[in-house]
Parts: sequence; C-alpha cells; structure tokens
Amino acid sequence: MKKFAVFTFFAFFVLISASAKKDEPKKDTYDYDNLVTSVRGVRSPLISDEYILFTAEKNARNVGIAFDFENFSKIHAFSMRKLFDYEGEQTNSWYFYVLKIPPKTQKISYKLVIDGLWTIDPTNPNTQYDSENGIEFSCIEIPQTKKNITEKTPDGFTKFTCNFEPGKKIRLAGTFTNWDSWIYEMTETTPGKYEIYLPLPPGTYYYAYFTGLKQFIDTTNPAKAYTTDGKTVSSIVVK
Repeated sequence: MKKFAVFTFFAFFVLISASAKKDEPKKDTYDYDNLVTSVRGVRSPLISDEYILFTAEKNARNVGIAFDFENFSKIHAFSMRKLFDYEGEQTNSWYFYVLKIPPKTQKISYKLVIDGLWTIDPTNPNTQYDSENGIEFSCIEIPQTKKNITEKTPDGFTKFTCNFEPGKKIRLAGTFTNWDSWIYEMTETTPGKYEIYLPLPPGTYYYAYFTGLKQFIDTTNPAKAYTTDGKTVSSIVVK
C-alpha cells in the first residue's frame, strides 16, 4: 500500500510538471535560428550579438568542440546542416555549433575534436600556443558592445527595445497607455531591431509589444508579470 501511494504521488508530480511545462511561454529562438539559416556553408567563426557560430566540413563522422572556460573538460557535439533545392535534392551540407557567449567574456580559446582527434580550427587563423603544455589553441576576441535592451537611459528617458522579424510594424502598449496599443509605434533602427523612447516618471509599469492583433513580451527584459485575464506581460521599474 505504501509503495502504491509513493508511486501515485510521483505520477501526480510528473503530470503536474508536464502540465506546467506545457503552459510555459515558448523560448525565443529567433536570433539563434536567424544566425544558423544566414550561413550558407563552412566559414570562419561568426559572432552575432550573444552567439558564436562555428562550422566544419562534412567529410568527418563527427565533430566536437571544447572551450577554455570549461577547462576543456566537456566536448560539445556539432549538428549537421543540410540545404535542398526546390525539388528536394540536397545541394550542400556542413557541421555547425552555436555557442551562447558567457557573460563578461572578452576572449575564448577552444579546440575542435574531429573523429576523436584534437585539432585547431582550420577556418580560424587566430591561434595561441601554450608553451608550458605544448598545445596550440584557436582563439576568438569578443567585441565589447553594449547590449540592446529595454532600460532607463542617462538622459531620463526609458528606451524600449524589441527583437522581431524585419519589416514589421511593432507597437508598444502598457499601463502608461491604459493598454491602448495604437498610440506608440516603434522605429526599426536596424533589421529586426525596434526601439522607442518615452519620458516615463518614476514608477512600476507593465507593458507588451503588438504586431497586428498579436501580443508578445519583451525578450530583452527578464522581469515578467501576469494580467488579471492570465496573460504574461513585461514589467519595468523606473527610478
């Protein structure tokens, strides 16, 4: 009887956990997907916002990569990317791996593992030699650029930032507009990056972005809240 009770509780916990995950907002993968699809073949490492894309030739059974910030103790497997023509025939393929750059990282050293053999990255001419251990690494310098996020600016404005598909009309609404989404339209400063500056007084505000009738949260801002009708919105405290 005791074992049955334990099993029943475990099954109930699994069902609740699965239900909670089902209700969670989908993870924003736009930047990742756009980076992967933008590359058409093997090339040198490509830095895009918070990601680095690594590629390798297809003439290997498997390709992996290890990084200095993990003490080269973990090998991450590459995936295969394939291109097809309009008739469904494969035209090209290559290996790729996308790294999310760790916070405050200025330089990354790494090695590839191709069919079990450690090697430098043949697509990257930047290397560093460790004379103490007699090992050569591939290296990447990370540009230190300011992240494009929703935040209060030094001149007293609040900058709202949105990452979305290029060429769309994105609107901003929140408690400061009584949720009227037709007052503020954002400006597309670069393809897929939208901004607007508002002179908000100190306080806590709840907001969301809109395109057409679709409402979505601010992916650059981790602060969230729930409306009375159960919708997830973003929140910001202006001091």
